[in-house]
Amino acid sequence: MNAGPSGPSSGRDLVTAAAGSLLDPQGRQLAAQVQWWELPDHPGTWPVAVLGEGPPLLLLHGFDSSFLEFRRLAPLLAGGHRLLIPDLHGFGFCPRPAEADYTPQALLRHLDALLLELDHRYPAHGGPMGLIGASMGGSVAVELARRHPDRFSRLLLLAPAGLTGRPMPLPPLLDGLGVRFLGLPSVRRGLCRSAFADPDRDVGPAELEIASLHLKAPGWAEALRRFARSGGFAGCGAPLPPQPLAVLWGADDRILRAPQKRAAQALLGPRITELEACGHLPHIDQPEQVAATWLEGA
Repeated sequence: MNAGPSGPSSGRDLVTAAAGSLLDPQGRQLAAQVQWWELPDHPGTWPVAVLGEGPPLLLLHGFDSSFLEFRRLAPLLAGGHRLLIPDLHGFGFCPRPAEADYTPQALLRHLDALLLELDHRYPAHGGPMGLIGASMGGSVAVELARRHPDRFSRLLLLAPAGLTGRPMPLPPLLDGLGVRFLGLPSVRRGLCRSAFADPDRDVGPAELEIASLHLKAPGWAEALRRFARSGGFAGCGAPLPPQPLAVLWGADDRILRAPQKRAAQALLGPRITELEACGHLPHIDQPEQVAATWLEGA
């Protein structure tokens, strides 16, 4: 994945190479579905995996991740939906201009622009669309649904993070140290393992490759540092958006701490279904159950 003497691989180079070389075959297939969209007021081209036919369904990944998070779930939903799986602004394989803003507000403006481009590309869709958000993507989904109440019919949140609490901006120096720490191979391996219910069984070279591939994209460290300085998404849950909303999370989630879960339970109540033998990634640990939950709500 070398772009040659001109410098490091671009995000587009990385995705193109991933479509042919990822160890995970479902990851290769999803990478091959990426389109590069020009968006209003957003210079450059932006990755969106587009696959399937039917009513549109937008899927939003979590913190320091990419569209590849949905490699297990996408094939189970593509038979009944046109799936749109973008990389969130500042994450994944997106362009990261040095002058850009890397805050939750900028991330939401990027999704506003994506919705405008969606209308341009698929004018026949019309009507509201479905929305699934995982981890931090759950908070993004809630914010987006409140921002565009007529655009979304219902939400499914997977182990949502950031619905409660308050932003905790990292101060100067600590933000850079934190990002360097996240980039260490041993730390990436530990974080990947902690996201699965049974890491000894489920985490191997293919999962570790996908968990770290986007770190090679130019600007990864600086964009993440500036997002950390902003405090990220927190306290996003109240008031809940008006659309029907369901939540799945794992009984063996080691990313969401017990106080976070208690606060989320107080906010979400009976909307939550807990999955046994499932960690922080229901869409990877139990994609069939996630797909069934979504399709049963149609």
